[in-house]
Amino acid sequence: VYGELTVGYDYMVSPRFLIGGLLDAHVGNIKTTLDITGFDASIKETYGFDAGLRLGYLLTPNTLGYVLGGYSWQKYKLDTNAGFDFDWDQSGYFVGGGIETAINSNWTIKTEYRYTGFGTKDDLLSEAGIVGVPDGLLNLDTSRHTFQIAANYRFGAQNGGGAAFETPAYNWTGFYIGGAGGAGASVHQINVPPLGDLEFNGLGGEGAFGELNVGYDHDFGSWVAGVMVDARYSGMTSKLDLGGGSINVDTDYGFDVLGRVGMKMNESTLAYALAGYSWQHFDLNASDPIGDILDWGSSGFSVGGGLETALSSNVTVGLEYRYSQFAEKDFSSEFGAPDDTLTSTSSFHTVRLGAKYKFN
Repeated sequence: VYGELTVGYDYMVSPRFLIGGLLDAHVGNIKTTLDITGFDASIKETYGFDAGLRLGYLLTPNTLGYVLGGYSWQKYKLDTNAGFDFDWDQSGYFVGGGIETAINSNWTIKTEYRYTGFGTKDDLLSEAGIVGVPDGLLNLDTSRHTFQIAANYRFGAQNGGGAAFETPAYNWTGFYIGGAGGAGASVHQINVPPLGDLEFNGLGGEGAFGELNVGYDHDFGSWVAGVMVDARYSGMTSKLDLGGGSINVDTDYGFDVLGRVGMKMNESTLAYALAGYSWQHFDLNASDPIGDILDWGSSGFSVGGGLETALSSNVTVGLEYRYSQFAEKDFSSEFGAPDDTLTSTSSFHTVRLGAKYKFN
């Protein structure tokens, strides 16, 4: 998790288009860990800042959809229990998008996704003071996907003062169909007890996915409750390079059965939380000549939330975050080993931008 403070300035260049600049600072504890009997190590993102621009379009007089991008700087810290600790920093870029909606004349809330890339660091060992080690022996490729729910206070703002169009009248009650596209990061916690109780939490991957959903919502006045079922196909892949070959864990297809409860922020925008059952198919494979190794399905749960806003009396768009975790998989028997010799617990973070059509 992380926390962030932001300052910025927005300017309306037309009744519906906005351009702005922002500067933010963040602290957090996002990390990768490795535990072996007698040795523990972790790489943690401690603090950083971003500077960027955003372009926005008023979806309604109270709700803004926007994209953003810019420069990012991050401090990292390696901690071990062997007296081997150091830190370093990296520069990179970020891109993303979000939805921001007005609560009153000064306060807004937003949901925002960012992808941040820092490139490859190939001099980590020499920076750590290890003499005689050539650069490139250990490469660290760093990126992250983040989702935030934040509140902004606007000095002297006037809610909807320049809007030349009407807020659509929207009743949330009804059946709907929808589609979404998004990006995600998968994480696999690997446990190998015979190797000194080896535990590696951070074999990660990333990729994009597409999703179709159907559901029903009921409008209770200031609150909305509903259920939904979705199915997705994903390109999220975790890859481990080993010399001239690689081993991949593909997070390919799955589905969810979810319930959600939301509160209306204004006449056309809903802030909501969701939770429910998830099922995911995984595929373990290697580069040629090995190919496919095994595949399995795993049950779990998802929790998340988002903002959804109406564009018309039937169409809504929304930005949503989910965290999904799945049951532990024991691979031991597939490799002829005793139970609990090799296990993996998978989870992923996903962000989706979607649209829905509600039937009257």
